[in-house]
Amino acid sequence: MLPKWFNKWNQDNPTNVFGPAILIGVVGGAVFAAAIVVTWGNPAQTASLQTGPRGTGMSVPEFNMDRLDADPTIEAYYTEEPYIPEGGEDLAKDIYENVQVLGDLTEDNFNRVMNAMTQWVSPEQGCAYCHGDGDPETYGEDALYTKVVSRRMIQMTQNINENWGGHVNAVGEVGVNCYSCHRGENVPSEIWFNISPVNEAAGGWASVQNRATSVSQSTSLPSNALEVYLTDYEPVNVHALESREEGVPGIDNASIQKTEMTYSLMNYFSNSLGVNCVFCHNSRAFYDPEQITPQWATALLGRQMVIELNQEYLIPLEAEYPEDRLGPIYGDAPKAACKTCHKGYQRPLQGMNVIADWPELATSEAPVYE
Repeated sequence: MLPKWFNKWNQDNPTNVFGPAILIGVVGGAVFAAAIVVTWGNPAQTASLQTGPRGTGMSVPEFNMDRLDADPTIEAYYTEEPYIPEGGEDLAKDIYENVQVLGDLTEDNFNRVMNAMTQWVSPEQGCAYCHGDGDPETYGEDALYTKVVSRRMIQMTQNINENWGGHVNAVGEVGVNCYSCHRGENVPSEIWFNISPVNEAAGGWASVQNRATSVSQSTSLPSNALEVYLTDYEPVNVHALESREEGVPGIDNASIQKTEMTYSLMNYFSNSLGVNCVFCHNSRAFYDPEQITPQWATALLGRQMVIELNQEYLIPLEAEYPEDRLGPIYGDAPKAACKTCHKGYQRPLQGMNVIADWPELATSEAPVYE
């Protein structure tokens, strides 16, 4: 009843009773895996974004299962078309008390923007998150820090859309609004605080490097790269490629420590956008600024924009925050960086236009409705 090959196997290998079972299992597993791939597609299939000449390794590969999946936060995005003013309507600053921003909006559009901000930032707490639980008559008060911070964040958003289009609109008109960072959360994910050194006893370079922290992307690279490069216009560079060079390291040219700090920043950039080094750099001439990709200029503008946001808007708010919203080590204000908006994608919200319905957040002047 059994196949001839099975009987012959038993005669030649009387003590090895597992061989046929293993063979059948391997063949059966391979057939099953092939059937799954044919039915559902290859889960490891990739597609590549070519960033430079062929044959130079300048491409950004990505698994299709990740590339084709929508950003899960897009589904919760709230938007509403503006009400086109007919002319002559009362403005928000004339109706409500203490309207320091968005005062040039009509009442309908002002309330529309307030409702959207609630959906973007505090969908569970509602208006009370900034205005408290009192009657609407008390909404003009600045009793809660959240209202003071929100006002400044509106101004920051208007500044980004007004003055940093070279970065946020480098590929297409998309802009930013509160949801770009918050995604329905009171506090945006991927903010950061100063962490190095953890205390005075750990001062020195040893306390900065070889500590696997979230800011160093869990590597042994320096943990203070964001503190140095995203709060001040410190030059980002590396040491010379020559074995010997005139001058004093760290004074006349970049030190090894500064170089490793640069690598830490670059590693952060890559992880923030879900790309690799050749997204911006030329693999044949990595350090030649004349042979970079167009994305390099966009990233440069992004760094300058983040520095301005931290310097002018976020760091000065430290005195407004309660203690539990400040940094765990130094009590510093929360700060932004690339990943605060990008969340691991090349383009925040995968390039969705979030300013189309919100001209009020695109300018600090009276908005133009079309």
